Amino acid sequence: MKFAICNETFQDRSFAEQCRTASDLGYTGLEIAPFTLTDTVQALTVSDARAFGATVRDHGLETVGLHWLLAKTTGYHLTSPDREVRDATLNHARHLASICHAMGGSIMVWGSPQQRSLEDSWDYQEAFDRAAELLRSASEHCGSLGVTIAMEPLGTSETNFLTSAAETIRLLEAVDHPACRLHLDVKAMSSEVAGLGEIILASAPFLAHYHANDPNLLGPGMGEVDHGPAAAALHAISYNGWVSVEVFKYDPSPEEIARQSMAYLQKVYAP
Repeated sequence: MKFAICNETFQDRSFAEQCRTASDLGYTGLEIAPFTLTDTVQALTVSDARAFGATVRDHGLETVGLHWLLAKTTGYHLTSPDREVRDATLNHARHLASICHAMGGSIMVWGSPQQRSLEDSWDYQEAFDRAAELLRSASEHCGSLGVTIAMEPLGTSETNFLTSAAETIRLLEAVDHPACRLHLDVKAMSSEVAGLGEIILASAPFLAHYHANDPNLLGPGMGEVDHGPAAAALHAISYNGWVSVEVFKYDPSPEEIARQSMAYLQKVYAP
């Protein structure tokens, strides 16, 4: 398997230093949060993205793609009944796909819980249909660039829409486009009733990307979750994509978290 790390882990330093640190610690891929590159993502040009991609390659890494797509933005929402908001969201997704492609990436992880949650007055099926319509249109552009949208189920503590792999797969089936698939995250999967391995096996036909972490917001192996069943399931389905480390806490230090995470990945996922 290929091991990557999310660049915001090292966001206290320059982009080149982020790449250097990830490479020095043994990672071969970098997954990128757009807000770490610029204060205004819409102002990021294809030329800018190519330069960032070259920096990644110069450090012996591959650009995995983008995640945190709607973080630190305003005016975007996946399920809003406001057509103008959805159109703006669609245009933003298309822009990010062009940026992702220019950087050499092929995955866009769509999490963004706040920008998809339903308000009490919204009808679920209508919101579901709006999401499917938006994603279908976005997938047309993404697919033409070789970029895949990877929809991320998140726990009920974060959102009330797409809170399980099964619900997310129902949406993917409604979208019905090869450029819209599934992302699984250990932290989020841990909130489901089914075990990690069971979820992965059931989701195999849709799986495009994977995050290794722990519900304690640290890296894989740094909490109570045993990733063994997940790793075994990934091998069983012949998963050949990226295993990306995504953390949300940086103590004792970003380097130490990345180092311990890599050691665990090599021990549990690599065999």
